[in-house]
Parts: sequence; C-alpha cells; structure tokens
Amino acid sequence: MIRIALKMLVGDRPKYIGMILGVMFSSFVITQQSSIFTGIMTRTFGFINDSPLPDVWVMDPKVQYIDDIKPLQDTQLLRVRGVDGVEWATPLYKGLLKARLSNGVFQNCNVIGLDDASLVGGPGNMIKGKLEDLRRADGVIVDIVGAQGRLAKILPDGSRQTLDIGDTLELNDRRAIVVGIASISRTFQSQPVIYTTYSRAMNFAPRERKLLSFVLVKAKPGVAISDLARNIQSQTGLKAVTAEEFKHMTVMYFLKYTGIPINFGIGVLLGFLVGTAIVGQIFHNFTLDNLRYFGALKAMGASNGTLLRMIIVQAIVVGLIGYGIGVGAASMFYHVSKKSELAFRMPAELLIVSATAVTVICVIAAIFSIRKVFKLEPAIVFKS
Repeated sequence: MIRIALKMLVGDRPKYIGMILGVMFSSFVITQQSSIFTGIMTRTFGFINDSPLPDVWVMDPKVQYIDDIKPLQDTQLLRVRGVDGVEWATPLYKGLLKARLSNGVFQNCNVIGLDDASLVGGPGNMIKGKLEDLRRADGVIVDIVGAQGRLAKILPDGSRQTLDIGDTLELNDRRAIVVGIASISRTFQSQPVIYTTYSRAMNFAPRERKLLSFVLVKAKPGVAISDLARNIQSQTGLKAVTAEEFKHMTVMYFLKYTGIPINFGIGVLLGFLVGTAIVGQIFHNFTLDNLRYFGALKAMGASNGTLLRMIIVQAIVVGLIGYGIGVGAASMFYHVSKKSELAFRMPAELLIVSATAVTVICVIAAIFSIRKVFKLEPAIVFKS
C-alpha cells in the first residue's frame, strides 16, 4: 500500500511539485526569519560573550541591559573588592564617543576602557598586534569591521583604505594611535568598537563626576557564582548578576520594549499561514482527483486505517522534501549574505522549531483531506 501511495503522489506531477514548493516556501520563510531574529538577539549581548573571564557583572541598580550605562563612583570598585569570595574585581568603562577621522569626518564609536593592569574584558581574537600593546602611549585597538568600514581612511581619489596599525584618530580632541586590529562579535548598534585602557578612557571621555560603567568580578575557587552575586548585591546595594543573567536581562529588554519580536513574528506567522493554505488546498485537490482510486482500494477491502496511513505517508514525503529544500535555501541565503550587515544565526534548536512547524502544516493538510476519504463510499468506483 505504501508503494501505491507513493506512485499516486508522484504520478500527479503538477500537484506533487506544487505541494513541495508550498512546504519549501514555509520552511524557508520560517527558518530565515527566525534565524535573523535569533542573530539580532545574539548581537544584543555580543560584548558579554567577548568577555568570558568575569563571573559577575556589577552595575547601577537601574541598569536594564548592556548598553544602558548608568555610571558609578570609582569608590564602588573598592567596596566590591572587599566582599568575601571575590578573587579580583576590575573597572570597565563603556561609552559612546565621537572619533574624528583623518579627513575631518566624525563617527560615533563604542569606546571600551579596560583595567590598566590586567586588561580584563579585552578582545580575545587579535588579527594584528597584541592586547598588551594597549599599554603603549595613546594606544587603541579597533575592531576589524570598523577598521574596514566606517573608520577606514578616505584617500584623495575617493577610495577607502582599511585603518591599520600606526594610523591615528582623535577621540574628544585627544590623539589615539591604532596599535591593534581585533575580531569581535557584532553588536546590536553596529558602531565601530575601540578598546583602550581605563585610565586613557577617562581622558577620552567628557569630564563627569562618575565614569565607572561596570565592575567585572571573578569568584574565588569553590565559591558559587550565584551566591557571590547575592552577597555583592546585599553588601553594596548595587546590582550584581552572572554573565548568563546579564544576557537574559538584555534579551528580555529588547523583547519587551522594542518591536523586533512583533515584526519577525508576523513574518513567521505569514509564512506558516501561506504554506498551510497552499499545501492544504493542493493536497485536498490531489485527494479529490484520486478519490476513485481510494474507492477502488476500499472496494477491494482496504480499511480506513490503511487509507489513513497512505495519506500520512504522502504528507510525510512532501514535508521531508520541502523542508530539506527550504532549510537548504535558508542556509544558502546565509552563506551569500554572511559578509554583509545582516544578522543571521541558525542553531539546532531553530531547525527543530521549523521542522515542527512544517510537520503541523502537513498534518493539517492531511486531516483536511482524510475527511473526504473516510466518507467515501466504495460504490463510487462503479459509477460511470
């Protein structure tokens, strides 16, 4: 019976291809839109991923996400260091400053000030230079995307030249010399990222009473990170969260206060609905066109359960082929656009979600068609 079901399916070539295209469209849209959404959400906490050494992030109690900077007094660093269970605690500056390029153009940049002694929080993947070169006079490290893009030098003929070691910038009217180029995670704001030392960042930043953005804390061996975070919070009155909790805070802020989930959710929903409509209608018409064959099988003694298995097999075959082509097209889309600004991330969990959606589409299409088969009278095969 399974072989007969497959022959029936492949025999009606236009409807067979039409159903596969419908499933492929749904699979592609659901996977592609969900992957872009996941990529954008991942970018929101990219800076946290690039700083794996700290166990706990300490900040102002009103901070809601990674870019919501509410500076602390420098004395808070000493208070955090005095909490039991803290192996080390280092300051971190994070701010948005304007860089003046060699051609006089200004560009907003994320400036990261690292602890002068340890350089904790610095980029781990250096393309040119070394992290330790930040200790050189006026030294800064620039991310590769910024060096090739917005911070690139504009030559007299209008062409762009990648910023390189030895080139200079101006940050708040102070000279900065590029001593390294690093590869880092893309950020949600997509502005160039410049690393320097904490003391130098204090000179670059506009003078304010409070400039300390975060305190990065490492727990002593054997100390539970969550317990340490609670101790810091209770003893200092500051917000202290683990890296994973900080990522979750950041993602939840963007989910709650931006239109990103709605925009991408509508795209995914439309893909699901359109795919369901296309596959359901074509599968229904396919079943109607083959009612006489199902009637013949019933007349020869085939039960409703047997016919049900045949239709389910047909739906599974269409679903598997369409899903495979759709996911493959989404993967190809990523490889074609991965060097662009597009955010795209396709984890295994996302493939499970899209496979579930395609399964639901095929099940709905099969149920829509089964009703006609179950109500079919075997005598229909003898009608002229």
